[in-house]
Amino acid sequence: MFIYSLPLLFTSIGYITKLDLFLIALGLVIILYFMSFFSEKDTQKKSLNNYLLSAWLGEVDLKWVFYPFFVILNVCLYAADTSAKIGLLTVSGWDDIHLIFFLPTIWWVVSTWECSKNTTLSIGAAGGRFLTLCVLFEYGLKLLIRIDYPRIFFECSELLLDYGSCF
Repeated sequence: MFIYSLPLLFTSIGYITKLDLFLIALGLVIILYFMSFFSEKDTQKKSLNNYLLSAWLGEVDLKWVFYPFFVILNVCLYAADTSAKIGLLTVSGWDDIHLIFFLPTIWWVVSTWECSKNTTLSIGAAGGRFLTLCVLFEYGLKLLIRIDYPRIFFECSELLLDYGSCF
C-alpha cells in the first residue's frame, strides 16, 4: 500500500506535504482511538458459519475479517501496480484489476468497521478502522493518478495498443 502512489503524490503531484499528511493521519488515529471507547464491546465467541454475512453484520472477530483480506488486497494491488509500472499490464487492464477489487474492498471496509467492536484492544479497533481509511485514500490517489497524471505512472512509450489512455 502506498508504494507507488504516495511518492508520486509528494514528488510529481504536490497537493500535500509529508508533514500535512502525517498530522492528518495522527489526528485520525487519535479520533478513531477515542471513538473505540464509546462503541459497545462484544467479546463473545463467534462462529464462522456463513462468513460473508456474519462479517457484514459484525458478528465475527476482527482478526478474521481484517487480516486475510488486507494481505490479499495489498499483494494483488502491488502486483498490478508493478506490472503496470514496467509495462507488462495495459492501462485498461490496470483499471479492470482495481475495479474488480473495489466491491470486495467496500465489503471489507464495512465488515471491519462493524467487527471492530469484537476486539478487546481499543488500539486494534482504531488501527483496523484507520487502515480501512488508508485503503480508501489509496484508491482515491490511484484514481487521481489514472485520470490526471497517467504519464508519470504508466510506461506510455511501451503501450502501442492503449496509448490513448495515457492522455
